[in-house]
Amino acid sequence: MSKLTLSRRGLLSAGVVLSVSPIVSGANAQEKKTGLVPEKWDLTTEVLVVGSGGAGLASAVSAAEAGAKVTVIEKLAFVGGNTMISSGYFNAVDPERQKKQGIEDSIEKHIQQTLAGGDGRADPELVRILCTNALGTLHWLEGMGLKFRPDVMQVYGALWPRSHLATEPKGTGFIRVLSDKCKALGVDILTGTKLEKIIRENFDEGRALGVLAIRNGKPFYIRATKGIVLAAGGFAANPKLRALHDPRMLTLTTTNNSACSTGEVMLAANEAGAYLLGLDYIQCNPGCPPGHTSRQALHLDVARYIFVDKRGKRFVSEDARRDVLRDAILNLPEKFGYAIVDSDGFNSYNQIVRDDAMKGLKTGDAFTADTLDELAKKMDVPADQLKKTVAEYNAMVDKQKDPDFGKAPRNLTHKIGKAPYWAALSSMAVHHTMGGVRIDPETRVLDRQGNVIPGLYAAGEITGGIHGTNRLGGNAIADIFTFGRIAGNSAAKQK
Repeated sequence: MSKLTLSRRGLLSAGVVLSVSPIVSGANAQEKKTGLVPEKWDLTTEVLVVGSGGAGLASAVSAAEAGAKVTVIEKLAFVGGNTMISSGYFNAVDPERQKKQGIEDSIEKHIQQTLAGGDGRADPELVRILCTNALGTLHWLEGMGLKFRPDVMQVYGALWPRSHLATEPKGTGFIRVLSDKCKALGVDILTGTKLEKIIRENFDEGRALGVLAIRNGKPFYIRATKGIVLAAGGFAANPKLRALHDPRMLTLTTTNNSACSTGEVMLAANEAGAYLLGLDYIQCNPGCPPGHTSRQALHLDVARYIFVDKRGKRFVSEDARRDVLRDAILNLPEKFGYAIVDSDGFNSYNQIVRDDAMKGLKTGDAFTADTLDELAKKMDVPADQLKKTVAEYNAMVDKQKDPDFGKAPRNLTHKIGKAPYWAALSSMAVHHTMGGVRIDPETRVLDRQGNVIPGLYAAGEITGGIHGTNRLGGNAIADIFTFGRIAGNSAAKQK
């Protein structure tokens, strides 16, 4: 979408205020007003998927597997979206892997932790679908050739050790296998094609027939005879839109690809009648402070690192909920802290994380030293206090008890004691938007009255109601592939 303007029209209920009206580039003004179907469609397909990240490609593969002719449109010049740069941790209850590590888990525990982690504001039925189908979706990806490590762990903010990690760095493996599968199934992917408007039979009512996109600078109308799947991500990279719902988010950096996650497809869905919910539920992750450009990720394994502030003291339990960690850092006077690991912790991360840290040495976002005294000097924190903090934490590992912040014993397993030591700046960066389009269990988009909009589906971060106020770490990857898979199948079976 070429431009977004804000007004006071379109006030939504349930505590969510969204008043964003898109200006349609290249669209006829009369059509914009009435929502009339174009005289001619430039392309006709059965299932149209908007977005080529994890949710979009999963939808495309699923729909093609169900026998539909599928077309994917992507506004960027390449596929992958934010999934490509994600940390890639996939939560799933997995008896085979977990039993070997002595981890007790259950689908019911995953459901209850997801609901509680989102303060009971998620849709219980959607949460149950997510947690029940996550392992099957993981196996579906494995069936395409994706390989996961044989062990599971508890990623930052996950609350339980059920996080799977692919053997390929970040989200590259997910996109590789799904892209290959799309090619094998004959899915057409049109890059450089940006959605402008969802076209219904009549303005704001009737079936969703297709879309107006902009391709090569010109209007491009696409008809979808079975269904349209919206899978274009959230709005974490749109400062003005996220600040409408949480003013603290205006000046923060983002972990997202700045060209992705700008929210225009969600707004187009709203203009077409879709109900939006939970837009003020915005999650942050440790990232680079404003004015910095090198994001560090030494915080991923909660058993491997500690957080300290500018005074060299711990200030929060490292395995807490992500919103707790967000507020703890934003409440510091400097609004940033440091993630500290030792040599074993550093080497436990993949090559991309380590390479980022090496780059951070040059930009002033990471520090390394053979002694804690030297590390403290580079960080400009009191050396005596930092050494005291590390010694006290190592004693907690021995005693399996954190009297200060209550870190769980299962995460008090690794001391910080082997040189060289590493520290990385950890401010807060906008990471994930939990709100979005309301869907039903079949991923059909619902309107403001709770009715299904025929022919319109959604999956991934563009949806709301799955995570509540706060998303558990590792649940987003499970979400995008599980609901992407459902959305593609649902659209393909649409009569």
